Amino acid sequence: MNIPENLKYTKDHEWVAVNGDVATVGITDFAQGELGDIVFVEIETESETLDKEEVFGTIEAVKTVSDLYMPVSGEVTEVNADLEDKPELVNQEPYEGGWMIKIKLSDASEVDGLLSAEEYKALIS
Repeated sequence: MNIPENLKYTKDHEWVAVNGDVATVGITDFAQGELGDIVFVEIETESETLDKEEVFGTIEAVKTVSDLYMPVSGEVTEVNADLEDKPELVNQEPYEGGWMIKIKLSDASEVDGLLSAEEYKALIS
């Protein structure tokens, strides 16, 4: 299972890559494996400012629909438009082409509360 060391993680199985005051968010390799084949990703919160743990979208797999939660507070500045036509990118490359949103951080200190790769490994094992 792929759990990159350079990312932060949530108990909701999302990963966060922080670059300055922008966080890129997606779901983990573990999460996409548990969900199975992703058939639809719906995110209609672009340009909205949301609090940590608010729902920013949903992901639909063959066997279930799951909410996607904000790992940190901020404004959703970009949604991955590629997922509209190719939701399977989440299965194929969860940490690259399968990213979901970019957030302009409201409070960068919230990143410190996220899980490290080691802590995430412990959570799922």
